[in-house]
Amino acid sequence: MSSSSYESAGVNIAACDAWLDSLKRDLPGIGGFAGLFPLGNIIGGMKEPCLVSGADGVGTKVLVARAAGDLSTIGIDCVAMVVNDLICCGATPLFFLDYLALGKFESGDADAILRGLRHGCDLAGCTLLGGETAELPGLFPAGDFDVAGFGVGIVDRAALVDGSRVREGQVVIGLSSSGIHSNGLSLARKVLPEYESDEDVARDLLTPTSIYVRAIQRALQAAPICGIAHITGGGLPGNLARALPENVDVLLDPEQWKRPEVFDRIEQRGGIDAPEMFKTFNMGIGMCLIVEADDAERLLPILQEEAPAQVIGITLAGTGRVHLKGVDG
Repeated sequence: MSSSSYESAGVNIAACDAWLDSLKRDLPGIGGFAGLFPLGNIIGGMKEPCLVSGADGVGTKVLVARAAGDLSTIGIDCVAMVVNDLICCGATPLFFLDYLALGKFESGDADAILRGLRHGCDLAGCTLLGGETAELPGLFPAGDFDVAGFGVGIVDRAALVDGSRVREGQVVIGLSSSGIHSNGLSLARKVLPEYESDEDVARDLLTPTSIYVRAIQRALQAAPICGIAHITGGGLPGNLARALPENVDVLLDPEQWKRPEVFDRIEQRGGIDAPEMFKTFNMGIGMCLIVEADDAERLLPILQEEAPAQVIGITLAGTGRVHLKGVDG
């Protein structure tokens, strides 16, 4: 009877180990069993430091990347989906860990994804502390992969943004998205199947998710922020409502911002009605801040140095719902 080996079963440990060894020159913490992050200098000025954690992936956007043969931006998306959540409570992202699962380990693919992860961490001002690369034949066919990320941030409890200060008479500032970001790709791929052969369509769908950490950190230093919402799956109504208390509504005016052309194309090609579009996609707004009306004038120039921003709505007495002017029935 012939003998078997792990490599004959489809797992090449030697190739992955050689790749990890090559990374250690640039990422000296990589390769151990766990990552170490010292907190001493960070918590020194905090009275009640709280760690904040989050995890996310990029969903079926990986299929677009694979079809386009371009894995350079997927890592940025993965970091963005996590750190944009952390900043919603006012936390500073500290470190990030990734989980990369592949049907067959290819160093070129892993390198491209890792470069995106590192660039995303640089944009977020956090450390890529480590992670896991797994070769999983049988679970994934050769060429298939998935990537997820896990992040930890920190905030002083006194500076926590939890929506409790949101009240009637405030305004909503919207930070523009770079495009579809990393949500709604299952519907977008169904409506625009040509992404598999059309480089321009694939490029539109692969535009990396905006990372808003620097913009919101600067805003937090300039004025009180009462509520923050990252606009992901569930669109503007579903996500902004998560930042509202039960007695406050928001009225948004979609005429106040310009949405990327990709959304018009999806809407027209798919015959999708406006409420469904706003429920599925970010529709051009990647992050919302709820602030006092008097503070908005001071905050807008600061935010606009990092990302396009504009007042897009107001808060009203209500029941914790988001309304879209001209869209709601």
